[in-house]
Amino acid sequence: MFNQDTDITKNIRVIEFLKSELLTAVAALYQNLIKGTKVGQEVLVDILANLILVTYLLGKRLGIAAAVIDSKIMEKIRIGMIEDHETEKWYGDLSDLSEYMSKLRK
Repeated sequence: MFNQDTDITKNIRVIEFLKSELLTAVAALYQNLIKGTKVGQEVLVDILANLILVTYLLGKRLGIAAAVIDSKIMEKIRIGMIEDHETEKWYGDLSDLSEYMSKLRK
């Protein structure tokens, strides 16, 4: 019983840590976007990659597999394309992302 309680407590601590990491990354993104062109692209890439990574890790701790998240992303992309989302209409971003995600799955 003690071991199971320890695992549950550890999992809760990791979830709380990941939630904090997620909020910290979002705050860092906002702070760096305010700075505008003074911020290098590498900084923004690092922050965005961290947001994605932490999201997958948090999903795993919550019992959601990365493949399930990927599937939901693809579903949202398809819906956005059907509903002519602004980024799709103006730039074709969802089509590009769909193509990229499809290549990853192969």
